[in-house]
This record gives sequence, structure tokens and C-alpha cells, in this order.
Amino acid sequence: MDDLFGSAASPRLGEEVSLPADAPLAARMRPRTLEEYVGQSHILGEGKLLRRAIEADRLSSVIFYGPPGTGKTSLAKVIASRTKSRFIELSGVEGSVADIRKAVGMAAIEARNGGRTLLFIDEIHRFNKAQQDALLPDVERGTVRLIGATTQNPFFSINSPLVSRSQIFQLQSLTEEDLICLQKRAIADPERGLGTLPIDLAEDAARHLATVSDGDARKCLNALEIAARTTPFGPDGRIHITLEAASESIQKKAIVYDGTGDDHYDTISAFIKSLRGSDPDASLYWLAKMLHAGEELRFITRRLVIFASEDVGLADPLALPLAISAQQAVEFVGLPEARITLAHATVYLATAPKSNSAYAALGNAEKDLAQGRTLEVPTHLRDSHYKGAKSLGHGEGYKYAHNYEGGYIPQAFLPEGRSYYKPTRQGAESRIADRLEIWKQQFEEAAVKQRAKI
Repeated sequence: MDDLFGSAASPRLGEEVSLPADAPLAARMRPRTLEEYVGQSHILGEGKLLRRAIEADRLSSVIFYGPPGTGKTSLAKVIASRTKSRFIELSGVEGSVADIRKAVGMAAIEARNGGRTLLFIDEIHRFNKAQQDALLPDVERGTVRLIGATTQNPFFSINSPLVSRSQIFQLQSLTEEDLICLQKRAIADPERGLGTLPIDLAEDAARHLATVSDGDARKCLNALEIAARTTPFGPDGRIHITLEAASESIQKKAIVYDGTGDDHYDTISAFIKSLRGSDPDASLYWLAKMLHAGEELRFITRRLVIFASEDVGLADPLALPLAISAQQAVEFVGLPEARITLAHATVYLATAPKSNSAYAALGNAEKDLAQGRTLEVPTHLRDSHYKGAKSLGHGEGYKYAHNYEGGYIPQAFLPEGRSYYKPTRQGAESRIADRLEIWKQQFEEAAVKQRAKI
């Protein structure tokens, strides 16, 4: 049976593939040089590490990590061309250990003939552990220069031995200006682009395609080609791509969101930090993104409940019961109406006064417990309800607070006078701070009297 390497209908692995005339515009317009490459100035700008390494031909194995359509494959091909390396491409979806060994074998032959090989593996995170491990010896020996591409965080999705042997470069979504630049270049290029067609691209149409493409060059250019090929010639003999034509040529924006990877963790991180920063607008945006992408509702409500205690805390004692109520309401109501409840809780928590004093106090106590000697329970606080406890002196000297005016009587509950809880003056917690100051004063006065008796 024909395979990736021997099919009569497929090019031999490593051979340059000439694109047919009807290939998608995004494929035809792939950059051929660093100078043609658009975007990623944070790693490819003048003087940046990746650009210096490419220009000096000192690039080791690397992993490109970023959203779809940001130029990972294109950059790998540019590097292969710039460094005069043979380009071999495998797919993490279809590739096998046998494919890897065949590719490495070809690279070894190339090396014996004085050449070099760049092995590009798209969606490398889809390789299992055995497949990733199969790459290690030849990456270490330098038989191949590996470039892996992934849309998932390599520190989560790729084996640590392979990550440790590679440089990680994160590619960012292209800006709207980058995508507009690519559209203009495609319209002007008669060889690979749409330059043989008399196209007038309206500014608002180009902006719309750039916006809805969400940083994805492939989606943007292919939508532009659909608009160009399906828009009839106007009375003046030209193709006028208007905003309406552009809107009809591109699908509704799809939110890139991996429910178990980077997008999941990064978005909830932005949500919580926006709540903590008391920004209801940002909080609602990140909530809307999670809802649009189908995030699990229980995950969102669980984080709201945690936030109510961790970040609002005693500054607003109603925050926790409100978050619990929201969690129960979401379970009871379900989508789509649960969105309303989540918005209600989000705005309340974002605009509530904030205090993490209780959370911080617990952390300080846990730190003392871990680093210091475990404290014995004072005798007067020990359980005195079982037979024989009285003979041991347990409970002796304990004062029952309800028997005293105001429900408070000065007595020590912790040896060595340790203090962990430091109340803020935020919201309702200011009243707690006032009470603690009064009790502290009473405690100190009682201590002075006790010392005077001694």
C-alpha cells in the first residue's frame, strides 16, 4: 500500500512541492524570505534573538508556539531556505515512529553528502511520548535540525526532555495592520496573488476581514480570495470589494479556545485578575469569551466562590453567600439564562471592596506551623468533658466568654502572643478592625493588672 514516502500520487518526502494554480491564496502567498515575512517583530525584529540566530545560521532545534495562522510553517520554510537546508515536513496527526526514522535516515544521507536537513513537525504536540522520544537521539547528535509547531503550550503538551533540548519561541496573533498589509500585498502580486485581477478593495472591507480573521493570516487571505473570485465586475470593468462583499466572504469569528490548555487557563487568569482589579468591564468580557467558547459552567462558578473568600473576603461578608447563591442558581437554571446570573455575580464581585486578610492570615499561620515547633494546646483550652480530664487539670482557668459583658473576657488562646490576622480598613472589615482594637486594649490592660498582682 502506498504511504507518505512511496505514493505515486504524492511527492517524495523532502522534495519541493510546486503549488497548483488553484491552491489557496494563503498557500501561494507564503513568504519566501525574512524580508517578506510579516509580523512577529518581538522575535524577528532587527537585533532580536531569533533573527540573529537565523542570520548567523546558528539556530538549534526550536519549537514555535502560537495560534493558527500566525506563520509557524512559513517561518520554518523561510529558515530552511535561508540556511540552505533540505526541508522535510511531517504531521503530528498522521506521522508515526517509522516516518520519523525514514526522515532521519534521509537526513543522515544528506549529511554524508555535506548537506543539512531541517525536519519540520506540524502539531508536534499530537505525537505521543514514544514518538517524541524517538526524536531525541538525532536532535542531540545534530543529524536533523528540528522545528516543531504547536498551538498548545509546549511546557504542558510536549515531553520535558524534548523541550529542554529546544528553544521555545511564542508567536503572537497578527495585528489588524499586519493583515491589511498582507491583503494589499496579495492584491498587488500578479505572480502568486490576485494582481492580474482589477480589484478595488475598500478600506472598511479590508479592516473587516482583518478584524474577523482574529489574527489568522490564512483565514484572512482565503476570505479575500473568495471575495475577489465571487464579486462580479462593476460597470467600470473592475471588481469592487465592498464591506458587504467582505462580510459575505468570511464566516463568523470563531473563538480559539482549548478547554484544557492555554486558552482555558489564560482566560480564567485574566477573568480573576480583572475581578481583583475591580474592573467590571474587563471581567464581563472574559466571562463572555468563556461562555462563547463553551467553558464548563461549574468551573466558572467554582472560581467565583473561591474569589469571594480569597479576594473580597471580610471587606464584604455578603460576597460569599452571593457567590454560593449564583452557583446554585446556575445549576438550577442552566443556559442560556444562567448567563444573566453569572453576569450579576461577576459585576458584584468586581465592584465589591477587596480584602485578602483572612487568606493571608491563614498562609502566615501555615508558614509558622511548617517552619516552627508545633505548639501544645494550653491546658485551660483542652477538652474537659471526658472522665479523668479534670484530674489532669484540663479546662482549669478557662473563662466562658458569654458570662461576661459584651461577650468578651481577656484570656490567652495562643502561646507566645503570635499574631496572624491583620484587618484592613476596606468596606465592612473596618468594623472588625475597630472591635479588635478595643479587645486588644482590654487584653493589654488585663495583662498589666495581672503583672501588678505578681
